[in-house]
Amino acid sequence: MLAPKLQLRSPSSLLRSLSTLALLADKCTTLDQLKQLHAYMIVSAVATADPFAVSRLLSSCALSPFADLSHASRIFRSTPNPNSFMWNTLIRAQPHAPHALSLYLAMRRNGVLPGKHTFPFLLKACSQLRNLPACKQLHVHVIKFGLALNLHVANALVRCYSVSGNCIDARQIFDEMPEKSSSLWTTMICGYAQNFCSNEALNLFDEMVGAGFEPGGATLASVLSACARSGCLELGERIHDFVEVRGIGVGEGVILGTSLVYMYAKNGEIAKARRLFDEMSERNVVTWNAMICGLGAHGHVEDALGLFEKMEREQAVVPNGVTFVGVLSACCHAGLIDVGREIFRSMKLVYGIEPKIEHYGCLVDLLGRGGRLLEAEELVKGMPWKADVVILGALLAASRNSGNTEVAERVMKEILALEPQNHGVHVALSNMYAEAGQWQEVLRLRKTMKEEKLNKAPGWSLVTT
Repeated sequence: MLAPKLQLRSPSSLLRSLSTLALLADKCTTLDQLKQLHAYMIVSAVATADPFAVSRLLSSCALSPFADLSHASRIFRSTPNPNSFMWNTLIRAQPHAPHALSLYLAMRRNGVLPGKHTFPFLLKACSQLRNLPACKQLHVHVIKFGLALNLHVANALVRCYSVSGNCIDARQIFDEMPEKSSSLWTTMICGYAQNFCSNEALNLFDEMVGAGFEPGGATLASVLSACARSGCLELGERIHDFVEVRGIGVGEGVILGTSLVYMYAKNGEIAKARRLFDEMSERNVVTWNAMICGLGAHGHVEDALGLFEKMEREQAVVPNGVTFVGVLSACCHAGLIDVGREIFRSMKLVYGIEPKIEHYGCLVDLLGRGGRLLEAEELVKGMPWKADVVILGALLAASRNSGNTEVAERVMKEILALEPQNHGVHVALSNMYAEAGQWQEVLRLRKTMKEEKLNKAPGWSLVTT
């Protein structure tokens, strides 16, 4: 169906009003309408006469749900002397962090000064890269332009340093802020939790409450998410106690309740997670996924499958791709090949969900563990994508368990084509040859490893106290 056209009348109409043009840019609901408006602005010379209207057009084209970054870039390039708002809009819209940083350098070369909105966008891009040197360079620019005490900029800096693994500099920025917002406290606590600094996160949470900040549901959910990822159970339990004492109402808040379920499930406290899950008066698909995946990951396979069946019966929410990863993983743990196959088929046939590579990975692992090695190999060959190292690794492990060196050799070649320096593949195949008594092949592989100087990556572990 064609998009409805904008009613663009003659230049004598209200469209002569520049503010009306800016409003129209915000009201467009399709890309075609934006292009019509852009064409009108060109023929009526507004595109060169009014930076405000062009800024709104650029913003709608770059950041709306129907955004077209290539067309937004054309608008930007055709604008003489784009202002800082236009630069910021394009930086914010970049899907890849290096492009955002490159745009910032171009912005500076063109003599446009960055402002308090520029650096949060740049630091968010930098956080995606976990690029500590780039974070430090941007920090220097923040100081140079006198924005070090801006709360939004400081918050972005703390987050960027934290995700890059530098909690020392993040804390220094936090401590130097004369005024702190709830968001800044939350970012620093999350930074500690994500970097496994459990004691520091606990102490700072207590300081936050002692300083008179009342964390809301969104703040607590954010910290709980960090606790789930880092295994910081003690802080998660402290927050749960805080929620109950304050009477915030876990059963009433789906976001906060889901965060608690997810945190307990990820930390292996399945009984607590299930109790909270059952108490919640409202659940969304994320809540169901957190519980199903938690049950499956910790060996409660029957409970995971039972909960999935309940989800299907109640039809309150529709399963998504994450749901099926959790269910297929549970089948894999229990070796339920027929059940796993049926669930995999139902994804597309019943729910219209196209299986992704992670779903294929679960099924390959399931078939491999069940001794269906050739079937697993055929499944990999029939995937719509090229197999990655994770799926090939599952196939290699299955071939090792069954002692099939022929399949292992084929898989090893594919893995080495992706990762030529993968030491583990050579070791796994060498061990298989040794178990089969093929010592000449063992010597050949060891010689290859020595000639190519393939060293084993050192192992590591983490113990929290």
